Amino acid sequence: QVQFVESGGGLVQPGGSLRLSCKVSGSPFRYYVMAWYRQAAGKERELVAAILTDGVTDIEDSVKGRFAISRDVPQSILYLQMNSLRPEDTAVYYCNRRPPFGPWGQGTPVTVSS
Repeated sequence: QVQFVESGGGLVQPGGSLRLSCKVSGSPFRYYVMAWYRQAAGKERELVAAILTDGVTDIEDSVKGRFAISRDVPQSILYLQMNSLRPEDTAVYYCNRRPPFGPWGQGTPVTVSS
């Protein structure tokens, strides 16, 4: 069964940076579009960024120019580099396939606050 384990979140000041990681197991990582999602309090989960099987990235407009998605295929790890963080980036961040498949991981919380 596919499993997603996210890590790397925390409290950061506006303008700061964080790098999130997601270890994927139980799934042939390289054959699927992988993505990061986030869910802010009281809001629906939304797509943030995706990386296609050929390595091309697809970044949502709300974070374009600030966030970057990458992957380590041999290690089955997905990354999200977040720069120039804003308070509105505060959310729990999850990884999954695009479209989502299987149970969600526990996510990693990111809080952007001074």
